[in-house]
Amino acid sequence: MGAPTLLGEFEQIVLLAILRLDDDAYGVTIRDEIAARTDRDPSPGALYTTLDRMEEKGLVTSRFGQPTAERGGRPKRYFRVTGRGEAAVASAQRAYQQLLKGLKLRGVGHA
Repeated sequence: MGAPTLLGEFEQIVLLAILRLDDDAYGVTIRDEIAARTDRDPSPGALYTTLDRMEEKGLVTSRFGQPTAERGGRPKRYFRVTGRGEAAVASAQRAYQQLLKGLKLRGVGHA
């Protein structure tokens, strides 16, 4: 296995939202999870551009669900984090934890 994939902040946020949502991770629920937990409201275009790029990198996979009438017959596109994506998030989080060690930041709890 090569060097871990480097992630940008938004990629980490998207991957963590997908992991939290498990089998219910599609565009709307991913945006809602990000908004609820980060006070950010990503545009659909920014989210889908990031999801497509991460799928090209092998960090996520996608599949289409059944078409639904409420969506005009269009299927939802569901996302799942791959092992490579999970390893990339874990690596990024370990790096953040190492950088935070010994720092006292206002508004951040420390273990």
